[in-house]
Amino acid sequence: MTSNHADCHYCLQSLRGRKYALREENAYCVACYDSLFANPCEECKQPIECDSKDLAYKGRHWHERCFKCAKCNRSLAEKPFAAKDEVLLCTECYSNEYSSKCFHCQRTIMPGSRKMEFKGSSWHESCFVCQYCRQPLGTKPLITKDNENYCVPCFEKQFAHHCYACKKVITSGGVTYHDQPWHKECFVCAGCKTQLSGQRFISKDEYPYCVDCFSKSYAKKCAACKKPITALGSTKFISFEERQWHGECFNCVKCSVSLVGQGFLTRQDDVLCHECGSA
Repeated sequence: MTSNHADCHYCLQSLRGRKYALREENAYCVACYDSLFANPCEECKQPIECDSKDLAYKGRHWHERCFKCAKCNRSLAEKPFAAKDEVLLCTECYSNEYSSKCFHCQRTIMPGSRKMEFKGSSWHESCFVCQYCRQPLGTKPLITKDNENYCVPCFEKQFAHHCYACKKVITSGGVTYHDQPWHKECFVCAGCKTQLSGQRFISKDEYPYCVDCFSKSYAKKCAACKKPITALGSTKFISFEERQWHGECFNCVKCSVSLVGQGFLTRQDDVLCHECGSA
């Protein structure tokens, strides 16, 4: 601009009819201003004169003509750009060199666009959706099956097992009984309601019973020891007329010899070996 100030604040030469620059209300001739205050250009290292456009980024300065992509040399003036290790790149070069590829569509995730991270992979926000309902998953809870992501409601509708007892979704663990899924806490004795997961049980009319409840309610009693005869004890038992014995209890009432596989005689409610029965 043409000076109305008398002299340069630094060299004291007259500014009349000459261009000058103001700094803190002081006037300087162009030469003094550039030597005192001009920023050095990051690219060409020359001062950015007061009549040149000074482009600044993070405390560094460039001539407009020097503000270029370090890879393709295209001007970055008034264009979006990205920085990597203090090197400036246009968005296209940056994407080709450094941007993540979307796990779903395999296209570049451009700088400045929202990126979703899940299990070590990157996704476009528009690609990170439920496989079934196609709604964005964002930061919602999700479940992965066969490398596909599902929101929890859709996964439960499509894949989750429902407990045979309470009909609610089984999210983890569970017990299978008669080809039906059960929550562990729902798989209980039909009699006393004790949890049976990991315990011995006996099935009766498609219902599970703990050993005690089954023995009390359904098991036949040994004619000798009066204890229940169950498949969880000795699997060998003897049945004669309306009575049953554990294999180890089927002995002569007098001499206690085992009658299993042997001939025997009966006397009222007693069983006897041939020798004792003939005496």
